[in-house]
Amino acid sequence: MELFGQNSNNPTCGEAQFRRWTAGKLVGLPGADTCITLERVFPGYTVAQLFAHPSEAIDSQLPAYDLDLEERIAMTAREAHEDADTTAGTSISDTTVDELRDRVVTLARRYHRLAPVKAFEEADALREEIERQRDRTKAPAQLQVLMILNGQVAALLSSAAFNLGYLRHARTLARTAALFAETTRFAPLRAFIDGSLAYIAYHAGDNTEAVTKADRALSHGGLGDIAQRRLCAIQARAYAHLGDIASAQRAIRLSDEDGHGRVDELHDTVGGEFGFTPERLAMSNSTTALIIGDGGEAEAAARQALTLLAQRSKDAHSAHIQGGAAADLAMARLLAHDVEEASEVLTPVWEIPNDQRMTGIVVRTAHIHRHLSRPTYHGARLPGQLRERIEDFTRVSPPYQIGPHVGLLALEA
Repeated sequence: MELFGQNSNNPTCGEAQFRRWTAGKLVGLPGADTCITLERVFPGYTVAQLFAHPSEAIDSQLPAYDLDLEERIAMTAREAHEDADTTAGTSISDTTVDELRDRVVTLARRYHRLAPVKAFEEADALREEIERQRDRTKAPAQLQVLMILNGQVAALLSSAAFNLGYLRHARTLARTAALFAETTRFAPLRAFIDGSLAYIAYHAGDNTEAVTKADRALSHGGLGDIAQRRLCAIQARAYAHLGDIASAQRAIRLSDEDGHGRVDELHDTVGGEFGFTPERLAMSNSTTALIIGDGGEAEAAARQALTLLAQRSKDAHSAHIQGGAAADLAMARLLAHDVEEASEVLTPVWEIPNDQRMTGIVVRTAHIHRHLSRPTYHGARLPGQLRERIEDFTRVSPPYQIGPHVGLLALEA
């Protein structure tokens, strides 16, 4: 009556009609007046919605952006599962990762017994194998380990390149190792590489950069006592080349201090070339003492290095350390005007095999040669013989035979 008033022709709904509607037998929609009535009885719905299939009626009430939500969820679930399945299917055996880790550790620990050319070849072959395995896995944990191993091998390649006299390439390889260290957030390797970049810098005459790198290396956290000693020794050398004697002496003292029992995963767990033995520390500090002109301290440190090395087993002997310490001791004796003893203590230097006469020892003997070339020694028999011996020694060394001419300014740590 509200819609049409009182009229015998008003729309009605009998039982038969109602049964037909609810049975879904309606073809089309009811008459116009009936539609108006139904929409008044069921406010908020159109007649089309009232007579639609139940599932269609419900979906029509949802916001437009949710119409495909289930399909989107289903698609996301499928893709996530497929990605996980692909990752699981492209991982490599953990045994393979362990084997590569063991090979890196072995190379690092036997590095001191290898000629630099041999060390470079072995490290490069290992680098290629690690890269090949990295391409075969997508497992995050394995990729993390393999990138750390990549960084360690790059660091060993840098050391070998340096020992052959290729400073520019050694720096590039060190920076490569630094990239892996930064990506994996492996602080011990970052510190090791910054230290390596520091000594490469002062050998190249970039003394300010050397100090900057050494200082940054010591700023990394999570380092063990061995790492601290190595970095302090490198820092001392960097300051010495910069002419900052007080800072150099302070860094030497810090390098000699007792540690706090701290260890890290690189300098201690791997060790070897990544370590820094007491005799290597003593040899490094003897060289720094020579640079700042302290012959007495240089002699004491060089003798300490030789004494400590003599206590090692034969397998632990390093020609690099023995030759370096002997050369430093000889230089200290020359500063004391004792040419005869200098000649005697140089004996271990001449015994170094040709292929192990690396950059550090070549530079040390070059310093001795320059000292013996002073006017005060002209015409003297023994100084002349030593100069000739040094020339013969360096002429067959790898830095002169296969590397660039070694015009380096400092001595290696």
